[in-house]
Amino acid sequence: MDRRGGRRPRPSRLGRYLITTVLRLVPVPFADPRAQALVEGVQREYVSRYGGPDETPMDEHDFDPPSGAFVVGLDGEAPVACGGIRRVDDATAEIKRMYVVEQARRRGLARLVLAHLEKVARDLGYRRLVLESGNAQPEALALYRSSGYGPVTPYGFYRCHADANSLGKVLVDAPVSS
Repeated sequence: MDRRGGRRPRPSRLGRYLITTVLRLVPVPFADPRAQALVEGVQREYVSRYGGPDETPMDEHDFDPPSGAFVVGLDGEAPVACGGIRRVDDATAEIKRMYVVEQARRRGLARLVLAHLEKVARDLGYRRLVLESGNAQPEALALYRSSGYGPVTPYGFYRCHADANSLGKVLVDAPVSS
C-alpha cells in the first residue's frame, strides 16, 4: 500500500531478475535516428574497450523484415537500448548491436531486449541464433551465457581474433519451415 491507501504496482520479473523499468520495444529501420544514436553509442563503447569501432561489414537493409529486425527500447520517450537480428542462412540469424546506455544499465534491460530478439527470430522461422562478443565485455558474455548461449565454431569478421567469442543458441520451439 502506498501513502494514499492504493496498491503499489508490483515489479515484474524475468527469470530471477527484477525488472525495475517498463521498457517499450519498438521495431524500427536500422537507419532510424534513434537507432543510429544508440549504434553510435555502442561504437564509442567499442572504442573505449577495444581501441577501435566494430568493423563488421553491415548494410542497413540486413535488418529489414522479413529476414531481419531491429528494435529500440524506450524508457518513456528516451531511447535507452537497442538490438537487431540479421539473416545468416535459412535456419540461423545473428544478433548485432545489442546495447544499453550507461545510465540505464543494471536494470535487466539487455535481458529484455535479448528475450525479445529471440522471440522475433522464432517468429521469423529461425532455429538458431549466433553472435560475437569480446573478452572486454564480461557483462555481455555473462548475460549471453546465463541466457543459454554457448560456444560455437568461430565465424564472422572476428573469427580469427583471440579475444573474440562466438556463441550460439538453439531456439527449440522455432517453427520448422517446410
